[in-house]
Formats: sequence, structure tokens, C-alpha cells
Amino acid sequence: MSFSNHIEKSRVIGRKVSEEIDWSLALVLPGLFLFTAFMLFPMLYLLYLSITNATPATVFQGEEIIVGLENYIRVLTDPQFWNSFGITWLWVFTSVILKMIFAVGIAIVVTSRGVLGKRWFQALLILPYGFPPIFRVVIFRGIFSTARFGLANQFLLWLGFEPVAWLSRRWMAFISYNITEVWLSYPFLLLIIIGALQGVPDSLVDAAKVDGAGPAHRFINVTLPAIKRPVLFATILTSAASFQNFIIPFVFNGGGPSRTNELIILYGYKEAFNYGAYGQGSAIMVIALVFIGLFMIINVKKGKLADKEKGA
Repeated sequence: MSFSNHIEKSRVIGRKVSEEIDWSLALVLPGLFLFTAFMLFPMLYLLYLSITNATPATVFQGEEIIVGLENYIRVLTDPQFWNSFGITWLWVFTSVILKMIFAVGIAIVVTSRGVLGKRWFQALLILPYGFPPIFRVVIFRGIFSTARFGLANQFLLWLGFEPVAWLSRRWMAFISYNITEVWLSYPFLLLIIIGALQGVPDSLVDAAKVDGAGPAHRFINVTLPAIKRPVLFATILTSAASFQNFIIPFVFNGGGPSRTNELIILYGYKEAFNYGAYGQGSAIMVIALVFIGLFMIINVKKGKLADKEKGA
């Protein structure tokens, strides 16, 4: 056998070996490393801290002591936890409803056939999504300033009403949280809903018009069923985001007045960093993580989002 035949045979063997090697693991390894470093390890460390008496003086020295479920017992018997837990679920319920109504309403308007320059309107409406959340929250904090020169109070004065201490009264502060959350979240929801609405067949809408269906009837019986899955998906995502909200109450008034509007993530943050109870703060975060996970799993299963659509 000549030297060239040996070379060719080696190449053939090499190709066969390459084909037999499963390269999928090598492709997955970088992502697996990043997930472990930035997701799995922090979660495991959080779980570890939640069963210790960690404080700022011990957490980085390795001097914390394992105390078992003591932190969880303290948290679950703390009235402030149940206040934060209750106000968080109320916040999720109200903010998600307002966000979805606002986003769906705007999406229907800007995708209507009679609207001129729809693409320009759509681009302008999602423009706020490009600004940092902290920037937008600080602006809204100024809008809801308790002083008379705050934009919200100026608007009330223009309507003939007295100014309101927005951030010094519990439910007025809660309302201001909701309005701000709507503005922060609607661009993301708008992108999903506009995409869903553009996928609704015109033939279905035209057929409903021929049958004499009005705008409300067409929306409920034609449009809504067609966009149900994307809207449900967006609702689940924005609900989880609302449950984890921290920046709005933190910047507005620290979850006040008197910790009455302290959402659960802010409550855990304060326990850890304001009061030095890293163990209890970690336990609060673990509890929040469990509830968010259960919420996502239940809604995905109930909404059948993991199932393939018929005919797919």
C-alpha cells in the first residue's frame, strides 16, 4: 500500500471517529458553566445562608453557624412578613390587571386599519423601553411628589381638587406604585401583543363583520381567542416580574409609610442589609423563590403553554 493510500485511509478513519463523537456536550458546556456560576451557585449559597446565623461580620469570614430552620420559623411568625406577603400578592393582582388592560387597549388602537402611521406610533410607544428603569422610576417619583409642584398634584389642582400626600399615605403610595409599574412594563407587553394581533387572520375579522358582529363582539369572540396564548404567556411573565419588584417601592418611599407597602423582596433586602440579619433575609428570599417557582409552574400547566397547539 502506497504512502498516499495510508494518508487517505487515516482521513477516512478520522472522519468516522468525528462522526461518532457526540459534540453536543461540548456545545452545551459554556452555557452550563455560566448557569452554574451566575444562577445555580448563588441559589445554593442563598439556601445555605438561610439555615445559618450569618451577619455582615461573619458572612465572608466563614464563621456563621448552622441553625437549621430557625430563620424560617422567625420569618413565618413575624407579622411584618405576612403584611409584606399580602401586599405583594395584592400588588401582583392589581398591577397585572392594569398593565394588561393598558397594553391590550393601546395595541388594538395602533393595529387598527384606520390608524395612519401605525409603524411610527408603535416605535414611539416602545421608546420608553430603551431608558434605564431607575431613570424612569426617579422621574415618576418626582411626578408623585407630595409637594404642590409635583405634576400629579398640579393636575389635581387643575381639576379643582386639593393636593394629595402621595407617598405619605399607604394607599395613595400603592396607587402611585401601580401607575408607575404600568408605564415601566407596557412597552414589553405591547411588543408581544402587537405581534399576536398581527397574526390574527383578516378573513376571520371580515367574516365576523359580515355576520353583523360589533367591535366588542369581534374582540371577545374572534381576536381574543386568537391571541390567548401569547397574552397568557405575557401575563405569566409580567406577574413574576411584579412579584419580584423592588425598585419602585425602594426609590419612592422605602416601602412606607412605616413599612406598610414593603413588597416581599424589599422586606428581605431590609432584613439583610438594614438590620444585618443575613440569615433571615436569605430565608425570605428562598420563600419568595419557592412561591415564584410554584406560581410559574402552575400557570404554565393550567394555561397549557408547554403543550403543542393542535395542528402544529
